[in-house]
Amino acid sequence: MKKFFEGVRAAFFFIVILAMLALCSVDLMKIQIVNGAAYLEKAQTTRSATQVITSPRGEIVDKDGHEIVINKTGFNVVIEKAFFPSGKEEMNRIINGITKILDEDGVPWIDTLPISRGQPYEYLDARDGDIVKLRKEIGVQPYATAEDCLMAMYSLYDIDSRYTEAEKRNIAGIRYEMILRSFSLSNRYTFAEDIPMDTVVRLKEASYTLEGMDIIEEAIRIYAVGDAAPHLIGTVGAISAEEYEEHKGSGYALNDVIGKSGIEKAMESELRGKKGTRTLDLLNGVVISDKVTEEAVPGNTVKLTFDIDYQRDVQEILENHILWLNNQTSTKAKGMNANAGALVVLDAKNGALLAAATSPTYDINDYLTDYASVLNGENSPLTNRATNGLYRPGSTFKTVTATAGLNEGYISRNSTVYCGHKYTYWDDYQPLCTGWHGGISVITAIEKSCNIFFYEVGRVMGPDMIASYANMYGLANDTYLEPGGSKGYIATPDSLLARGLEWNAGLVVQEAIGQSETAVTPLQMAVQACTIANKGVRYQPHMVDSVYTYNMEELVYVKQPTIVSAIPDKTGETFDLITQGMKQAAAFTAYSYPMEKDYYTSYLLTSLPEKAAIKTGTPQMTSAEDTGSAFIGFYPADEPEIAFAGFVEHGEYSKFMIKQIIEAYYDKDYVPPHPTIIIKDPEAVVAGRTEP
Repeated sequence: MKKFFEGVRAAFFFIVILAMLALCSVDLMKIQIVNGAAYLEKAQTTRSATQVITSPRGEIVDKDGHEIVINKTGFNVVIEKAFFPSGKEEMNRIINGITKILDEDGVPWIDTLPISRGQPYEYLDARDGDIVKLRKEIGVQPYATAEDCLMAMYSLYDIDSRYTEAEKRNIAGIRYEMILRSFSLSNRYTFAEDIPMDTVVRLKEASYTLEGMDIIEEAIRIYAVGDAAPHLIGTVGAISAEEYEEHKGSGYALNDVIGKSGIEKAMESELRGKKGTRTLDLLNGVVISDKVTEEAVPGNTVKLTFDIDYQRDVQEILENHILWLNNQTSTKAKGMNANAGALVVLDAKNGALLAAATSPTYDINDYLTDYASVLNGENSPLTNRATNGLYRPGSTFKTVTATAGLNEGYISRNSTVYCGHKYTYWDDYQPLCTGWHGGISVITAIEKSCNIFFYEVGRVMGPDMIASYANMYGLANDTYLEPGGSKGYIATPDSLLARGLEWNAGLVVQEAIGQSETAVTPLQMAVQACTIANKGVRYQPHMVDSVYTYNMEELVYVKQPTIVSAIPDKTGETFDLITQGMKQAAAFTAYSYPMEKDYYTSYLLTSLPEKAAIKTGTPQMTSAEDTGSAFIGFYPADEPEIAFAGFVEHGEYSKFMIKQIIEAYYDKDYVPPHPTIIIKDPEAVVAGRTEP
């Protein structure tokens, strides 16, 4: 019986095993035959990748909506990682094929390798940081030569002898650029931008052998008005490693462009727009679907506070004045070595920038196409003297000393100081005045610019009191204009100590008249004039009027005027007295000069419909004999609409420009008069200035 049950048990297990085998056979048949295709697809490698869609950058327009910086549709050569071979030999072949076509058509491509294009290979100037980074990236010694770096790159990237030396250098530059720009499925590589249609056709025809290359239409940045305030408009460029580290949390990638200077940088958050995304589905490395999952949003349009035509007028007024100074024919000529300067005009009611000229200047388009020429231009055209030029303000500063003296009770309307041409408080230091004024009060002292009056007031108050009022006027302070600017400094014991200089008691009288170690910008001087015009209320200068959506379809916001501070009028007449002195300075009849029938014959401010208020200065540049020429002012004096300031380096008679600045503001069709001069040496005329 026992054997019987054991046989039954064995048979049962045998049947169960057969059943299980049968079921497995059925499932196997389903896998292999019925659902074979589906399981085969699952067995293959599938993945998804996202790719950024760039957004058009916002445009920049003037106060009337005239285009300054715009976008146009252009053709860019790109390489898509998803379609680009992974083998080094094939990569090199395709890169060489693209560069060959571009080179034959004279079309430049992006190559930031800090090594010359031709032999003998040398490192490029002013690229020290990039050179250090290159050596580290390719693993060569810190002292490796440019030739050493290229040899290492040829080995690293398998660039062999089938290519010419020029071709190898080109391939190496592109391969290195791909690393810098994090070339990947998410980041396509932009090879060249804004290529001509003929080249587009040639590349399209060759595309079947240039796997991964594509021609796409993208927005190209165009500076439609490159010569209007180029320093303030600024430029964009490829994001640097340092900028990327700073901004990567805001969605920037290593192949992005970013504002580098001016409004392009200051308004980056408004101009940049919002990127879109494209999703790629890949099967075994092959793209099987491509769809836009988030649309790109264009950047906003920024409207500025200045009018292009007025900006150009003010620029021409400045350049014409310097040209005239250089070519005077009078035997009493002064300021013939003038070589640079700046003019700034503000809206006196709110601090809006109406014009900011600097000479010499440049065109942004020249900067982009021939940077070396602009960089090496005579008298540093890249320097924005309006916001960054630091100058002694000279006698324009006397309005600051007068404000402090009146407000703090050191002088009153009727206080007088005797001027006998020489200041005799010290036995061993007796600075001079420009005249013999006798007993003189504050209004007349401003009118005639009496040094002795302000020497005495400044000495009694002391350096710190003067400096505190200078700071209230915005001098030696950040103006907070959107593109930024220099702060400067006021001559005090502390500021001299900070600069490694020694203070002595006599310097206070030089501080009081805007000399010594005081340095301010023309923009700060214009803010000073604007503050006097507003009886002590200091507005923050600004050059952004408003922001709109792309193509100005919808207003986003209007920038409201900002009051930074207010200087209290402790006497109730402090600013009225200063303004009265400035009005008398504008009408001062000692503006004599042998004119010789040139375009300055009608410079007198008394011929204007309303009274003007000005204060001029002749500050030292490098020595007492080498001076500049400065002015501040506002117009009309009683109900100010514009405030202005100017400075001419190594020049004279800057006040001659004031009437033209005012007339150009009120007359839209105004044409700045050209100086009637005899060019003694045509080759000496600085490039870029208005020709007679």
